[in-house]
Amino acid sequence: MTIERIPPPNYPRVEFGRRITAFGIDFLIVWLVSSLLGTSSLGIQFLQILVFAIAWLVLRVVVVYNNQGQSLGRYALDMRVLAVEGGRVPDLQTLLKREAIIGVGALLLAIALSNIIRNPTAILLILPLAIDCGTAVSDTQLRQALHDRYARTIIVSARRGYSLDIKIKRMLETLQRNVRR
Repeated sequence: MTIERIPPPNYPRVEFGRRITAFGIDFLIVWLVSSLLGTSSLGIQFLQILVFAIAWLVLRVVVVYNNQGQSLGRYALDMRVLAVEGGRVPDLQTLLKREAIIGVGALLLAIALSNIIRNPTAILLILPLAIDCGTAVSDTQLRQALHDRYARTIIVSARRGYSLDIKIKRMLETLQRNVRR
């Protein structure tokens, strides 16, 4: 008798660009909050790192757990995070594992952006995040990044949200029609 792995149900796929945009919205919110504590000295300060980590965990774990799998960025673009097995919002421990991995990449991105003018080699700090999220491009079935595979989660389209991407497309189409006239 062999054990066969049952494939997960077919979830609505989310385009990679929408995932990046949702991540960008969440990242900008957390980065702005943490950068308010910045000073003019070189590098990124310990207090900024601490505030970034706390704000990241609040926005990407607590809010997601209490908001049906949606952070602010995912809510804006009609997406949510689910556990692959069961199709429900992941528990707190799973969300902590997932967001600890992506949070380190986001923190390195924040450090790189804060130091890019003084030290152009800081751009190399983006590599862990690029490698982690780049795996979602090559995964044609579930589009899971490394942090999703480790935590056994998936990002799916949701009916609940603000539909920011659709609203922007409509505005651009209207603007384009008005310019042509």
